[in-house]
Amino acid sequence: MSTPNFEPASQSILTTNDLIGSGHEGTVMDQARAWLQRVRGGDMGPLPAIGGFVVLSILFSFLSPFFLTERNFANLITQAATLVMLGMALVFVILLGEIDLSAGVTSGVTMCLFIVLTNVVKMDWILSLVIAFIAGIAIGTFIGFFVARVGIPSFVVTLGLFLGLQGVELVLIGSGGLFRVETPQILAIMNENMPLWAGWVMLAVIALVSIGTTLWDRSRRKRAGVPNRTIALLWIQLAVILVIGGVVIALLSQNRGSALYPVQGVPIVVPFTLAILWAGTFVLDRTKFGRYIYAVGGNAEAARRAGVKVVLIRWVAFIVCSTLAVVSGLFSISKVGSVDASAGRDIVLSGVAAAVVGGVSLFGGRGRLMHAAIGALVIAVITNGLGLLNLPAGANYVVTGSVLILAATVDALSRRRAGGSLVRS
Repeated sequence: MSTPNFEPASQSILTTNDLIGSGHEGTVMDQARAWLQRVRGGDMGPLPAIGGFVVLSILFSFLSPFFLTERNFANLITQAATLVMLGMALVFVILLGEIDLSAGVTSGVTMCLFIVLTNVVKMDWILSLVIAFIAGIAIGTFIGFFVARVGIPSFVVTLGLFLGLQGVELVLIGSGGLFRVETPQILAIMNENMPLWAGWVMLAVIALVSIGTTLWDRSRRKRAGVPNRTIALLWIQLAVILVIGGVVIALLSQNRGSALYPVQGVPIVVPFTLAILWAGTFVLDRTKFGRYIYAVGGNAEAARRAGVKVVLIRWVAFIVCSTLAVVSGLFSISKVGSVDASAGRDIVLSGVAAAVVGGVSLFGGRGRLMHAAIGALVIAVITNGLGLLNLPAGANYVVTGSVLILAATVDALSRRRAGGSLVRS
């Protein structure tokens, strides 16, 4: 595609979107105007969640002198990790307009299986973990079969498993039973930190991967004759990563312990989470499977008529969700240090809330993994901040529930503004 010669801005009658859509890269200001037009049209993405995160952080920093300390900052990251992972797991099915109410209990029952195999059967912990993942894949396959193939609503199937898998946990652990996690490698995930130099190396790797991915995208779009956005956005994105990442790592590099027992460095769970976030984002943004998920979530019948194997896409999405739920369970037992018969029972609704608060649409077809991660951070800030204020646990549920309702309302109104239809019974 050849680049047309445009008239000066004062004489041109083309809009910003016309310029960009015609093959002209446009300036940063053109891209900013296009983004503002999308926001005005109802496509706000994670903007409300980011605003909420900033407002809540400022509020709690005034209400508690401990909120912005290095120790609490590290605690906030580890507290959010489990919810971030579960929220990302649920994105794959929420994008389809489905739900998985059993994801939390799936994480719990697979960890019960893992701990029994490790502590009771005395099996090697790596083999036990592999079996736990196989169990998670099997649960996702089971859900996908009944939802995608048989046609039972996902709410019903996963609600049944939510109840049934709690019984399996009781069988594995026993009523009132509890097993300690005795595998140092598992405990280290949430309780140990990387060396100081490793945090800066991680930031460099993130920057290089970001540059490489963006340049690869640009080359693919150029070969396909699709217009690229201005290269200046790449350098702005890189600057944001380096500034924010540098501030975070600098804070985590401070001593959070004592002079005798120093605690410093990036928690080990961070690179695990970022790696899965990048891989999942790559799958959703740059593979046929990801594009098909958005297509099925946007309009399943249209996707089927276009040749998409809707049944298979739904099936695989539930398998991915259950597999990532196992990772969430692994993070949870690493943080707590034990497994009991109620593992994973209470977290699934918080996972759904994280995705929705972050901007993933419950109607399907809109949202990204990063949105769920941001939503999980918002919920973690609420839990952490209210805990520092010594407010009762009930206040946490009230505030989180209110934020969820607000996010769902924003989603519904934004879809209506964008021309989406809301079906009312």
